[in-house]
Amino acid sequence: MRPAVVLLSGGLDSATTLAIARRDGYACHCLTVNYGQRHRAELDAAIGIARVLGAVEHETIALDLTAFGGSALTDAAIDVPVDGPRSGIPVTYVPARNTIFLSLALAYAEVRGAADIFFGANAVDYSGYPDCRPEYMRAFETLANLATKAAVGGRRLELHTPIIASSKADIIRRGIELGVDYSLTVSCYQASAEALACGRCDACRLRRAGFEAAGIPDPTRYRA
Repeated sequence: MRPAVVLLSGGLDSATTLAIARRDGYACHCLTVNYGQRHRAELDAAIGIARVLGAVEHETIALDLTAFGGSALTDAAIDVPVDGPRSGIPVTYVPARNTIFLSLALAYAEVRGAADIFFGANAVDYSGYPDCRPEYMRAFETLANLATKAAVGGRRLELHTPIIASSKADIIRRGIELGVDYSLTVSCYQASAEALACGRCDACRLRRAGFEAAGIPDPTRYRA
């Protein structure tokens, strides 16, 4: 089995991506980043998902982006919007987050001898984040193959984004086929300590609409 690094947030998209990588025969080394987000529920979820979906290794790195702030997810003074999606880039965008995550995954992959990184970015239901676009992913892949000892030595890296062009409903259907238990995942931007979702933030709205469109019962536990 070829080794691969899978970025695993604990949410629906990354869990599906891990299941896809496992189906494709990769030995998955999962990487989760505790970047100072509003809750630990998704971090705890990632542990369970990695175990259930057969990761060979799961590392969690602490990297405190609250030192910079600039996002509703890393700055307590900025409220998470709960009135539905708006045009433009939302305040839940975390500056350079995906660049940071992918750079960490790149370092992890080089050390583990992996030539493949899997990332659950999505450009259909992506809430306006510029670092979820396909052209960004290709640009990072180009950078990775210029910047590492492994690539210079002939082991070129491939960045896999298998759900980037899928709707949330299609992602859910695909995950169900692969045996993903979505009750283990946490998508809410402001989940409680008990992993109860608020049901009002953009992430909750996209998730709920995805299950409805897929015709699959939503296993999310919402606050009363």
